[in-house]
Amino acid sequence: MIKILSIVDTIDPGTVYAALAHPKSGGICVFVGTVREFTDEQQVVGLEFETYEKMALKEMDKIAEEAIAKWQLNNVVIQHAVGKKGVMEPVVIVGASSAHRPECFEACRFLIDTLKATVPIWKKEMFKDKSVWVSAHP
Repeated sequence: MIKILSIVDTIDPGTVYAALAHPKSGGICVFVGTVREFTDEQQVVGLEFETYEKMALKEMDKIAEEAIAKWQLNNVVIQHAVGKKGVMEPVVIVGASSAHRPECFEACRFLIDTLKATVPIWKKEMFKDKSVWVSAHP
């Protein structure tokens, strides 16, 4: 089993398939989160992410282990970018591989939803005339 958990400068979706592929997997699911151009009708020029890396990786590991146990996953990827990111740039990627498609889909949704709820990664939205921390910042 491969479990890739990382905080990175740049997300490369092209490398994720190789990490998730497994001879016992009939399904591979991946979710890629990107910077969108508008939030509440305000034009976004970019996002900035900060994290407490040691704690973030520990939380990512808990999420991965829970998903592996619940859905009998073969491989898992959880990566989040830090720093400034432009519109359309990937900022988070999660993926799961399993014997069957339903488990794979459910696990992938769990990975992204739980990551967003529990991992200490803070996001600042940057607009043309202001910037706003979206979540509580330490």
